[in-house]
Amino acid sequence: MTNPFKKFRIDRLFFHGFAVLIIVVIASIAWTSYSSSSKALVQTTSHYQQQLLDELNNEITTRLVMIEQISLSTSRDNELITFLMNKQDEFDRYRRRVSVERALANLTYSIPVIQGIDLYMKAPLQGDAKSYIQFRDIADLDKQEGFQNLAKSDFAWTGEHNIPSFQGDVPVLSFARTIMYEDTNLGVLVIHVKAKEIRMLLTGNSSGSNRMMMNTQGQQILKIGQAVDQAEWSKWVDIKNQQSGYVHIKGNKAADDSLLVYSKLADSNWTLVEITSWNQITAKSFRLAEVIGLIGIAAVLLVLLLTHFLSRQFTKPIKQLVTAMRIYSVGGNNVELPVDYENEFGYLFAGYRKQNERIEELYLSLQRRYEQQRKAEIEALQANINPHFLYNMLDQLNWMAIEAGQDELSRILELMGRMFRIGLSNGDSFITIAEELIHMECYLEIQQLRWGNGLQYTIEVPQDIEPLYIPKLTLQPFVENSVVHGFNKRNRGHIHISISRSTNSLQIIIDDDGVGLKQVVDKELKRHTGGYGIRNVRERIAGYFGECYGVSLMEREVGGQGLRLICHY
Repeated sequence: MTNPFKKFRIDRLFFHGFAVLIIVVIASIAWTSYSSSSKALVQTTSHYQQQLLDELNNEITTRLVMIEQISLSTSRDNELITFLMNKQDEFDRYRRRVSVERALANLTYSIPVIQGIDLYMKAPLQGDAKSYIQFRDIADLDKQEGFQNLAKSDFAWTGEHNIPSFQGDVPVLSFARTIMYEDTNLGVLVIHVKAKEIRMLLTGNSSGSNRMMMNTQGQQILKIGQAVDQAEWSKWVDIKNQQSGYVHIKGNKAADDSLLVYSKLADSNWTLVEITSWNQITAKSFRLAEVIGLIGIAAVLLVLLLTHFLSRQFTKPIKQLVTAMRIYSVGGNNVELPVDYENEFGYLFAGYRKQNERIEELYLSLQRRYEQQRKAEIEALQANINPHFLYNMLDQLNWMAIEAGQDELSRILELMGRMFRIGLSNGDSFITIAEELIHMECYLEIQQLRWGNGLQYTIEVPQDIEPLYIPKLTLQPFVENSVVHGFNKRNRGHIHISISRSTNSLQIIIDDDGVGLKQVVDKELKRHTGGYGIRNVRERIAGYFGECYGVSLMEREVGGQGLRLICHY
């Protein structure tokens, strides 16, 4: 993946980066505020609704339990049981019917919540069809709303339904109880409760609420507002097992999210359910998020303007520096950078100016070195001519000595020619050990022609070492030092040269039986000579191979000087 800081312009990255960062931060704050406030509102709303439903449930339960107790006491009334046993004559039966009807009517008049009472029995006596008290044939019980529940229990509540009255059809809730006497079913007492009264209790002070009342079987008894089907909310709540609580119902294409709060008291057979639209609860949170969003948009615009201004202030000096670097030329008309910056840009400009000054100095230095190099090349070419000239002159002198019969002089000139040829070596700095030994033997042979049999030398060099390379003219200065200084004022001398190989270096040992190292040094100090040849070899070895390689001089045990030369190859 390409690093954007290496591909795009800094001002655009700076601007867009801050813009995206601020937008993400504002969006995160708005979403967090919306989520947190929504959760808080939902918890507060559910808690408040649950407390309200608990109070309504307690009040409704009190009213309905009263109806159940009235039904129970009425079903045990002796007058009613005697009437239902149907063992009287017609007159006595009619008289008891009037008495029972009057007693039931008194209940209806004394308790406003009761709309009417139906008594299902065998062979009932017909009365006013619009009366609050109705005597019905038990064979017609299947026409009563919710009569199926009596098959499972001696009493049961029915859902909301309409019954006829002199005022028209009236919505009621009915409570039916089987009247038993000595295991004999004498009939069914049905008390109709005004649904309007219960609905008022269920509504409370909250208009526009969506509430339902269910029995222990989860069957809907009463509802206000828009309520969902039993099959829908039963997916989320188990009325039979759960106590009070709330559930967040996820919406679908047909409906939005909802908050379902339910109340079920420990001593109550009723469960109250209230459903509230999720959007209605979180409307204030959404409004808060909108306000934060508007503030965020304003903040984003302000920050974008500020970011644009800052990015220009950041990138302006960088552009000036880039422009100055692009058109820079040595000695040309270059761009002058501002000098009023005292921050990091000021340090950058100052560093750039110092760099340009250094470049100017290096350029002038390169010019001088180029001129010196050209001069040195010309001098080197001139120097190459001189050895060739000398080599050719020696060759001519050799032929002259041969013609004059000077064999010894001819041999000396021939050896000197070989030494010149090896010394030139086509301008190479390294030659093989074999060539170095030839150069040294030529020098020693010339000295033997002068010394006669007084100068002797031995060389011990393995053949596998001879192809190796060393800096040229490495051995000759030390051999010359032994002859000139070690054998001075003597007519005899011996030089021993040996070369051996170690792990990663060559060890060259040159020793002689001359006057000794100390006398040689003292004499050189008196003559003000500094041993240039030896110093030259030392410096070349150190320059080529490092300080860990070099030359060491030491006294022999029996006179003379010893030399140990270590070279890297």
